[in-house]
Amino acid sequence: MAISIQIHRGPSMGRIPRSLLTLAVEMIAEDYGWEDGQISLAMVDDREIHRVNRQFLNHDYPTDVISFDTTESEDFLEGEIVVSMDTAKRVAEENGWNPNHELLLYVVHGMLHIIGLRDKSPKDIRAMREAERFYMEKLVGDSHVGG
Repeated sequence: MAISIQIHRGPSMGRIPRSLLTLAVEMIAEDYGWEDGQISLAMVDDREIHRVNRQFLNHDYPTDVISFDTTESEDFLEGEIVVSMDTAKRVAEENGWNPNHELLLYVVHGMLHIIGLRDKSPKDIRAMREAERFYMEKLVGDSHVGG
């Protein structure tokens, strides 16, 4: 089998290639030893991610990415990633970055959470940033997006 990726995006949710999003998810899953699984990726606006953040995490604000690891088996990876297109566009404009790369960074970050990386302690944050840079360099040749 393989990693199945379902991508949901609204009508005005950008032009990032589906193949690049799929490659990011598949690459990370494979690198961390997952051969089978299903990942759902939703690209939404700030209003929708605010709703999700409030409903599931009790945080009353929009954010860049939310991920849910719903894996119930050691043999089948499952999760959901929700990313804000509005935030990606805004952050990219503020920093002079490519908005598609910023969005891809959110997908990479969410997928890294699903496979088990955390970003609460300084050590965990360093490991997360290193992994983000590694994958962004592999995927688009740009490891500077996101700081």
